[in-house]
Amino acid sequence: MEIAISKIPFVDLKTQYLSIKDEIDNAIWSVIENTAFIGGNFVESFENSFATLYGIKHCISVANGTDSLYIIMKMLGVGTGDEVITVANSWISCSEAISQTGAKPVFVDINPDFYSVNEELIEAAITSRTKAIMPVHLQGQMCAIDKIQEISNRHGLFVIEDCAQSHFSELKGERAGTFGIAGSFSFYPGKNLGAYGDAGCIITNDDDLAKKCKMYARHGALKKHQHKIEGINSRMDGIQAAVLSAKLPYILEWSEKRIEKADLYDNYLNSIETVITPKRRPEALHTFHLYVIRCKSRDDLAKHLKSKGIETAIHYPTALPNLEAYSYLGHSPSDFPVASSYQSQILSLPIYPELTEEMIVYIADSIKDFYARK
Repeated sequence: MEIAISKIPFVDLKTQYLSIKDEIDNAIWSVIENTAFIGGNFVESFENSFATLYGIKHCISVANGTDSLYIIMKMLGVGTGDEVITVANSWISCSEAISQTGAKPVFVDINPDFYSVNEELIEAAITSRTKAIMPVHLQGQMCAIDKIQEISNRHGLFVIEDCAQSHFSELKGERAGTFGIAGSFSFYPGKNLGAYGDAGCIITNDDDLAKKCKMYARHGALKKHQHKIEGINSRMDGIQAAVLSAKLPYILEWSEKRIEKADLYDNYLNSIETVITPKRRPEALHTFHLYVIRCKSRDDLAKHLKSKGIETAIHYPTALPNLEAYSYLGHSPSDFPVASSYQSQILSLPIYPELTEEMIVYIADSIKDFYARK
């Protein structure tokens, strides 16, 4: 099927901006007009609006998603001599934040169907030094967080949910980040709810933890110059808060549209035997931050799609324990057979609310064309 399409970006933030241009422009201008660049009403307004829409007591804005993980762990007392369990296939910020507290990251292989942490392997990784479990809700789909919470309860561990890729995703009617002691969010521009720079937040229903996280992120003070502890500087700026507030009313609609695009992909790709489309966990609402296929000749397929003007990405090309950064742990790829095997097979296709059915047909036909030539 020949379609006059010159380029399909992996993410199209400009088209999203144009769809709500007046709201975004007015939001940014209001911050400039009020010179409310750090803290203030715009940040507080976003925190309150996000907490209300999400159905959570506390939202603490921070500079980025990585900081949110680090701050949560620090305020829960995670540190030197401790271990934190996390998934083998994720972005390095998860394990990096664990190491920055002084604790040791302990990796667990992934579920072969859903690509998130395999909950059946977690208990075997628990030792006397384990302080917390950090599951990552990858690609827009929650992991088996209810089962993970049961494991943590048996062993007296904290559960810290990384929700950077799963804004407003659900499992059994409950949202990502509401099962454990706290949830961590990134608002990196390409996320389902994205700022125009780095930004993040922490959510929790725990009053004491919320207070500690807010204090620690603001140099150890809830009021300027009244430093109760030493902290760090991790603040969401006013412009990012205003942009996020302008986008927030659209996030549930955008999530529905992402699901619609995923349904179209499923329909147009299901006839290709060499392509495995994403499986959806029962009783889960998958918000499709990413649409990840597993396929043969992945790198050659990516090159073919690029030649057709289709941008793709790989999340992630190397499983975390296989990175040089973690060579000190002494792992081999065989320790994580599923994650190590999948790292050469997974490919993320473009998915965003503004993607058209015509574009999806073009992508699917380009994939079919590639395998027809093999």
